[in-house]
This record gives sequence, structure tokens and C-alpha cells, in this order.
Amino acid sequence: MHPEMRLIDLIVLVIYFVAMASMGPIFARKNKTTDNYFLGGRSFPGWLIGLSMFATSISSITFVAYPGDAYKTAYLRFLLCLTLPVGIFIASKAFLPFYRRAKVTSAFEYLEVRFGAGTRVYAATAFLISQVTRLGLILYLVAILVQEMTGLRAEYCVLIGGIITSFYTVTGGIEAVVWTDFFQSFLLWFGGIAILVVVLLNIDGGLGTVISVATADGKFMLGDLNKGGELVPAAWGFSLTEKTVLMMLVIGLNNWLTEYSSNQNVIQKYVATKNPKEAKQAIWICCLCSVPTWAFFMFLGTSLYVYFKLNPDPQALAMLHGTDGARADSIIPYFVVNKLPVGLSGLVIAGILAAAMSSLSSSINAISAVGIVDIYKRHLFKDRSEHHYIRAARGLSILASILMLGFAFFLLSATDKTLQDTATKITAILGGGLLGLYWLGFLTRRGDGRAVGAGIVCVLLFSTWVAVAEIMKIKIPFETYYTGLVGNLVLFFVAYVVASFIFKTKHDLTNLTVWTQTEEWKALDN
Repeated sequence: MHPEMRLIDLIVLVIYFVAMASMGPIFARKNKTTDNYFLGGRSFPGWLIGLSMFATSISSITFVAYPGDAYKTAYLRFLLCLTLPVGIFIASKAFLPFYRRAKVTSAFEYLEVRFGAGTRVYAATAFLISQVTRLGLILYLVAILVQEMTGLRAEYCVLIGGIITSFYTVTGGIEAVVWTDFFQSFLLWFGGIAILVVVLLNIDGGLGTVISVATADGKFMLGDLNKGGELVPAAWGFSLTEKTVLMMLVIGLNNWLTEYSSNQNVIQKYVATKNPKEAKQAIWICCLCSVPTWAFFMFLGTSLYVYFKLNPDPQALAMLHGTDGARADSIIPYFVVNKLPVGLSGLVIAGILAAAMSSLSSSINAISAVGIVDIYKRHLFKDRSEHHYIRAARGLSILASILMLGFAFFLLSATDKTLQDTATKITAILGGGLLGLYWLGFLTRRGDGRAVGAGIVCVLLFSTWVAVAEIMKIKIPFETYYTGLVGNLVLFFVAYVVASFIFKTKHDLTNLTVWTQTEEWKALDN
């Protein structure tokens, strides 16, 4: 990039960073208690929380990884997104009301009442590990953008992005997180639309050409790359060894049910609303905004494929084919930096980075909440002052930021087809069978700490086996994509069988399952 362009864009970027980061210290003044720091006094309107959840769900992963996937492959992985409404509908009926009625801060408080303290600690720990991986993934994507803009090594970009983000997230609290998410949801859309407009204006025939060329090349089909690097249609039926249409739908539903039944990022914002009506409004606003946004950014990747096919570029071609160490996930930052007008590229990148920061804030705040409520306050340091717990929460946020940096460095050496693959595999392996645990708790009358313990042991052995096989390049009898689904089934069925024949449930289950709710309990929704 021309030095003058870089300077102008960097100035825009710095100004925007300062403006967004200032929101952290502003809202930090209100954080006198942990309830304020984690939940904002449970006073948020549904529309604001809905847009916050939406912004958190899209982040820089949507802006970089989704177009990168569509640029390199086709639309098979978009099927994961289409099951979101189904997942939200089930969760809103079967899972989420329990959290509001119980007035929890952490999603895992329910598990202690249902299965015992050990189960709560296990689930909280599994969440903490999986969230650190998510933080590292988002930071890695941010690093790609900064690298493209500045020419710095990716390792330096990870450090810069991590340090800036750490300052913002530690000082922010949930109010800063929510309001920053709100503003960034619009800015991210602005950035995507700006890129698409520039692409279409530089293609003869505009949108019509994009659709015709992409259709002819099979870029809209439900397909993936075969071992020879060719784009081929996916099979439709059941399989544990390849990505089929049916299995992508199943995995998508599994992922969203996990997200909306046990993910602290979701539960924390759900219970931070004023009332149950506002909470349900929030999750449906998130759904109605998210699915079209994911579709848009997939189409953006397809448009870039057509653009660079008609305007050949050696670097873009290397990203498409994965040659010379180039990755498809870099296509958006490459286009933004090299093809957008002076100043606009800086503003678009600033929007992407700020959106990433707000998403990181949500995850780090959630990590802090779980760490303090489920472990620190519950088992380590009881009956301390609110000032003490606020300090501990900020300290835990700093620790999460450090771990985030470490995992981002790990992702720099990942070698999957696209970063979507890397993210899905890691999440699946580290999922810990949490959805299976909540299925057992909410949907059955079976199980106690002993039965669940047996299921946890089995799922940990299973996940360890998969992880070792993945690292050692040992072939396993199913696609790594499905590790999370299989892990959930393993925990559920092992615990259910053990609870049915060995350790039968003896404690009171009133208001702990969908089958044992009292009318008084249900009435709390009103």
C-alpha cells in the first residue's frame, strides 16, 4: 500500500479506537457491585440486548471467515446458520425460562442444584476452556486485518490487538459491552455494504454478472472441496465420515442448542433484561438479524470470487488455492486495504476491529462472571466484600486476555482448508458434552452427581482420543466436525443408563425439569 494511504487510514483507525475504547472507563464508574458488572442491574430492554447478542454473534468471524469460506468453497457450511431459528425456538421453550425464574448470574448455577457442586465446576471449567479458544480465534482474525494494513508480522499484530482489547474489556463491564455492541452492529453492516458496492461497481454487469458467473462455477451449490481440491456437491444422507447436507443441519442444530442452553454469553444477557417478555424479544431480534447477515457475508465472499476471476490477481489466486502459505480468510482484508478508496478502507477496518473488540468484551465478561460466581466466590473465597469480587473479576479478565493471546498464536500455525474448519473442530473437541448434560437435566427425571460423573469420564476419554488422533494425524472413524455431537450423545446416554440401573435419582426435582414444574413456578414468567 502507498505510504500516504496507509497514514490516512491509520489516522482514521486510531481516532476510532480511542472513541470506542473511551466507553470502557465511562461505564466503569457504575460498577460498584458484581451484579452491575456482570448484569447491569438486570435492567436492559429487549431490543438493546437483542442487538448486543447479534453483534456478539457476528463479530470479525462473520466479516472474515464467512466470506473466506464462500470465496474458497461454496455454501455447504451456511446450512449451520439456517438451523438457528429452530435452536432458539426449542431453547426459549425448554431451557431459557429456568434461568430467569431462578434469577441466576451464571448458567451453571442450575447444574449444582440438579446434579451437585462437582458437575457445576466441571461445566464451568469446560466453558472457560472453550471460550478462551473463541477469544483466540477472534483475535487471530483481527491480527489478519492489522497485518494486511500495516505489513507487521502476524505475531506482532496478535500482541497489539490483544493489548488494546484487554484494556477495553477489563474496564468495560456489561454496560460498556452492550452499548458498544449496539453501535458496532451498524458499523459492521456499513463495512460489508461498502465492500460489496465497490465490488459491484467494478464488475461489468454488476450483480447480474456475479450471479451468472458464480452459478456457472457452482459457487452457490451445497458443496465442498474434495481431496483433489475440486468443488463438488455434498451428499445428502446420514454420515459420520463426511460433510453431508443432513449432517450439517444436525451439527448446526446441535451447536445452536448448545449456544442457547449453556453458553454464558447468551444466558448472561438473557437474564440481564427487565423481564421474560423482553428476554424472548431479545433472542428473536438476534435471530432475525443474524441469519440474513451471515447470508450477506457469504455472498460477499462469492462476489469477491467473481471479481478476482474477472480481474486476475496473483495474491488473490494464491488465497483461493492455498499456495505460498496464503489463506482464503485473508481475502477480505486484502481487498479492503488494496481496493477501497483512501480513508474508507481505514474506516471499514476500524469498524471490523471495533466489532471484534465488543465481541471479545462479551466473552471476557462472561469468563469473568463464570470464574467468579461458579468457582472463586463459591469455593475459594466466600463472604468477601463486593469491592474484593470486583477486583477479582478484573484480574480474571486480565488472565483471560493472556490466555487469549496464547491461543491466537496457536491458530497462526493451523492448516485446515479454512478457518471455519479450524474453529468448528476445536469447539467440538473442547465442548465437553455440555448440551448432553443439560438435556439430561432439563428433559429427564434421571441422573445425579454419580451418574453424571460416569458420563463426564466417558466424554473426556472420548474427546482426548479425538484430540490425540487429530494432532498425530491418526484416522478416526468419523469426521472431526461431529465430535461435539457425538460427545453430547456419549455423556447423555452413559449418564442416563447409569442413572437407570445403578445410581437411581433420590433427591427432589421440583422445578428442575420440564416435567416437574409447578404452576407457581411457571407463573414467575408473568
